[in-house]
Amino acid sequence: MALGADAVVAAQAPPAADALYARRDDPVAARQAADLYLAHHRAAAQDFVGAWKLARASYFLGTQGPAGDRRMWLESGLAAANDAVALNATRAEGHFWLAANMGALAESYGLRQGLKYRSRIKQALERVLAIDPTFMEGSADRALGRWYHKVPGLFGGSAARAEQHLRKSLTYSPKSTVSLYFLGELYQDEGRPAEAQRYYQLVLEAPEHAEYGPEDRAYKALARERLRALSSRR
Repeated sequence: MALGADAVVAAQAPPAADALYARRDDPVAARQAADLYLAHHRAAAQDFVGAWKLARASYFLGTQGPAGDRRMWLESGLAAANDAVALNATRAEGHFWLAANMGALAESYGLRQGLKYRSRIKQALERVLAIDPTFMEGSADRALGRWYHKVPGLFGGSAARAEQHLRKSLTYSPKSTVSLYFLGELYQDEGRPAEAQRYYQLVLEAPEHAEYGPEDRAYKALARERLRALSSRR
């Protein structure tokens, strides 16, 4: 029996989308990957992997894509992550990408509005830790470190707990540019410029990860900017 058009999309989209997503530092490839994941998710709504990969690609475009489209992609990513959690709540992927998209949305709305998301973000990340603390090389601890850093103390934030989680994430991936950068940012905000400079320098010295090259390059660029700004204040 011949496959219908939707079934063909469902069968063929993930490999092609994965190949495009691997080249996501090319804006055209990133958008094409997300569009393919979206088409796949619409055609195969019960595919857990397709759902979380759409959430992942949407997060990338929601944080690295054209500014005018970012919130739209984060909303798409949040919906896809919710679908992934509904399809399989025992896996970490849906919970993690739900927290990531929601966290970026919270930041886009600013502190006052963004705080409404704080409890659900934290719960999703704690769920990832309960399922698999090693997931994506300690990404849940990394994101919780960011949560404790950015949320005001009145609402549960804590510099000490932020540092604890970020250092824990480094036990899984000692040269993670994201964890190193987040620690530098924490120390800078805590009035510890020498330690901040040390960690920003470590970001620059870290080798590019085979899978996370685009993210590594983005955080290296941010670390260079921070180092220049700190040096200019001497």
